[in-house]
Amino acid sequence: MQFSEQWLRSMVNPALDTAQLGHALTMAGLEVEELTAVAPVFQRIVVAEILETAKHPDADRLQVCKVNVGWEVLQIVCGASNARAGLKAPCALVGAELPGISIKQAKVRGVESFGMMCSAKELGIAAEANGLLELPADAPVGQDIREYLDLNDHTYTLKLTPNRADCLSIIGIARDVVAMTGAPIQAPAIQAAVVNSHQSKAVSITASEACPAYYGRVVEGVNAQAQTPDWMIRRLERSGIRSISALVDITNYVLLELGQPMHAFDLNLLQGDIQVRFAQVGEKLSLLNDTEVTLKADDLVIADSTGAVALAGIMGGKPTSVTDKTQSIFLESAFFTPDTMAGKARRLGLSTDSSYRFERGVDFGNTSQALERATKLVLDICGGNAGPITSTIAQLPERKQVTLRYDRLISVLGIEISAAQVGQLLTQLGFVFSENNGVFSVSAPSFRFDIAREEDLIEEVARLHGYEHIPALTPVASQGMLAAPEAIRSHDRLRDVMVQQGYQEVITYSFVDAAWERDLYANQQPIALKNPIASNLSVMRSGLWGGLLDTLSYNLNRQQSRAMLFELGSRYLRQAQSYTETLTLSGLCYGNALPEQWGSAARQFDFYDAKAHVESLFTQMVRFVSESHPALHPGQSARIYIGDKAVGWLGKLHPQWQQQCQLNQACFLFEIDAAVIQTKQVPAYQEVSKFLPVRRDLAMVVDQNISAQAMIDAIIAEQIPQLQTVKLFDVYQGKGVPENKKSLAFLVLMQDTAKTMVDGEVDTIVAQILKNWSSKFSAVLR
Repeated sequence: MQFSEQWLRSMVNPALDTAQLGHALTMAGLEVEELTAVAPVFQRIVVAEILETAKHPDADRLQVCKVNVGWEVLQIVCGASNARAGLKAPCALVGAELPGISIKQAKVRGVESFGMMCSAKELGIAAEANGLLELPADAPVGQDIREYLDLNDHTYTLKLTPNRADCLSIIGIARDVVAMTGAPIQAPAIQAAVVNSHQSKAVSITASEACPAYYGRVVEGVNAQAQTPDWMIRRLERSGIRSISALVDITNYVLLELGQPMHAFDLNLLQGDIQVRFAQVGEKLSLLNDTEVTLKADDLVIADSTGAVALAGIMGGKPTSVTDKTQSIFLESAFFTPDTMAGKARRLGLSTDSSYRFERGVDFGNTSQALERATKLVLDICGGNAGPITSTIAQLPERKQVTLRYDRLISVLGIEISAAQVGQLLTQLGFVFSENNGVFSVSAPSFRFDIAREEDLIEEVARLHGYEHIPALTPVASQGMLAAPEAIRSHDRLRDVMVQQGYQEVITYSFVDAAWERDLYANQQPIALKNPIASNLSVMRSGLWGGLLDTLSYNLNRQQSRAMLFELGSRYLRQAQSYTETLTLSGLCYGNALPEQWGSAARQFDFYDAKAHVESLFTQMVRFVSESHPALHPGQSARIYIGDKAVGWLGKLHPQWQQQCQLNQACFLFEIDAAVIQTKQVPAYQEVSKFLPVRRDLAMVVDQNISAQAMIDAIIAEQIPQLQTVKLFDVYQGKGVPENKKSLAFLVLMQDTAKTMVDGEVDTIVAQILKNWSSKFSAVLR
């Protein structure tokens, strides 16, 4: 919100200078993001009138001017193309200091010059200028130009929080200054316009939940070519709005002054009565910015008998806009609910001052007053005859009382403030309240639509009391160590494990493209967002691989040929009538298994590299079972199990998605339920045997479809006390092994903690193992 200091001081003028006022606004929660002077510092520049001009004797483009500066006539050489007799313009006298220019008496091509006629650029109030700054014919000659153009002014730019939409107007900011300083307010006097025309437009509302109040008025016989007053142009320009035409400027002025967006239609271009309704699907509308939009069923429009003529609360239509030929207008002032307006302008690629305000909230109690204010300005500037107001009012938002407990306020703020002071602050804000036994029942005015709960009132008391008056006290509290069970690994510990293996952590959006969900997880019904921030971020992710692959592509496009990435984040699943959020650890490795070096030959990551990384995360026995996943290669994918519980996936990216992602090398992915790898077994003492272990190597011939893990699991299930390790160390197929068979070589390690094992005990255990494998897998000792 940008505005002129002088405009604000015309309503409330506290005994604070410019900097102090800016500080007071900031400390009250209206942060002053920028404070700039309207014009640089200069003196000895006055309103002057060129009495006569003559051609310079030695220069074709220069003129010798006789200039009246109020108390004398000066000779000034001027090169501006618009310098002419009768023109009034700023004149810098000898001794004046302009930005980068010192004015001295000088000879220009042999002719004495006693000053300089100035353009807006030379005064520092415009970036570019074509000729002298032309002043109105009634400008008083000799008056200081700073006074005449109100250049002793500053512009404030406020960085408002979304809840303070009431301060998107001069009157709203003035109310806050009154509450802060106690200075009297001089709000614009708004009186009902004299009705001297019977012309009107009937208004009907079929979407009353979206537009609870609509006011309109016809003004006939206006002069659309009337000049906007200089004071209004200055206020608009210093608020960042350029002057367009008198009628448009008036609606913009009321928007800034009172915070009420308005629109003016050309009455003669409207057909039939006014209707406020939702758009028909596919209905088209040409807007003021020369674009045509296709509307949806939830877009609110203003329509006449021919169709939509304006996009309600956002922008008017081009066909019914006012022009220099307009003779009669229909002024609109309405209240559109924030819920209806939210996101509509952004969806259409628009951003307007009106939509910005309606999305955050507009004072519904000021709608008719704004129309009267605009009518008065139209009649004063453009003339005309005002008709009666046509209004349609439905159920306006209810202003409920909000309870403020004095004890709760003291507890939250931690300051000493009496109940009487609290009441005084609420009164300064314009709130109506009653108090009983330390409980305030507060009714906020319609312009403070952000006051909805107790915390809002506590904030109001705090900011008016002054944040700088709240002492910074060191907290006093007993500090105890939080429980840190040894059996639970923290998230940071999981991150450490990944980093130690060379991985880098990334954080990606929980919002993803619906195509990712469909392709990578075969999720045809992902959790859709009602108001996505972008079309490619429209659903909640059910897994983290999409974000990791997107990050990989981003790095590959920047010449990073090797990547080891992981993310610890949530995935979101739909379950019956509810949703679940599960913390997941996902990872990706791509490129060379080792950084470029001389010690080892270059090789790419393979399945077993990724498998080793996954195993390092577990502290208990884990199984990898060959299963298929939509995102993974059918021959290189595995489901991760602990016991009979599936806890994750591991595998190579499917060739189809590898090609779609434009990856030249294999990419390996894994995803694990974080809760499973957070738990671990607490180390327990176990006696170390003093006796040597016994090793036996068993080579077993089995069918090709038998997995080594299944055979190992079968032996572990036997729970043989002396059996320490069963591990696969070789797989062989070829000469000496029958067709469709394979040889699996296992290392079997046995040890007793009480004595040295003899051959008979070892042979008994080996026989038990062979019997188990023979009966369950038809295994034959090779």
